[in-house]
Amino acid sequence: MTGPHGTTAEVPLDALVAGLAVDVPDFPAPGVVFRDLTPVFADGPAFRRIVEGLAAPSLEDPRAAAVAHADDGASGDPGFDVVVGVEARGFLLAAAVALHAGVGVVPVRKAGKLPRERVTADYALEYGTASIEMHTDSLHRGQRVLLVDDVLATGGTLAASVALVEELGAVVTAVSVVVELAALGGRQRIAPHAVHALWTT
Repeated sequence: MTGPHGTTAEVPLDALVAGLAVDVPDFPAPGVVFRDLTPVFADGPAFRRIVEGLAAPSLEDPRAAAVAHADDGASGDPGFDVVVGVEARGFLLAAAVALHAGVGVVPVRKAGKLPRERVTADYALEYGTASIEMHTDSLHRGQRVLLVDDVLATGGTLAASVALVEELGAVVTAVSVVVELAALGGRQRIAPHAVHALWTT
């Protein structure tokens, strides 16, 4: 891809996402503006940069830094043991980030989708309410988790995901998203966990 700033590799990451994303008004409900990131995912060079960006969050939370290994740089440790992706677009991103980092991936699913014993969290979002679930054996106590989703809006989904991860005894080292809708205050809802957004608008 090329643009006014040059090739994909030369365009700042936030400008790259902004230039490819499409705003869809009144979806999935009137008054909601949906940020469609599928054009970003469809652009190979852009998608590679997105994945690399999501895999390298800044660990601003002191508690996250405390659980990182002392020899991270020498060992090639990415700073997390597993990537947790939130249904559904978060699955695309989390799987790619996990592959890039050489770790496993765990899904957070909508209620009723997981077949075995699970934990559940309810949450509110800007156009309704819902529940999400994880298998009880999907994470281990003390495991370091990078939580990945496409958009941070009101923070309801991600706050519930953090609660599930912590209920299973794992540690959220950071939350990585492609887009943060700052006016909706989602970052505050999942504080004090570090949030790494590639494009804040």
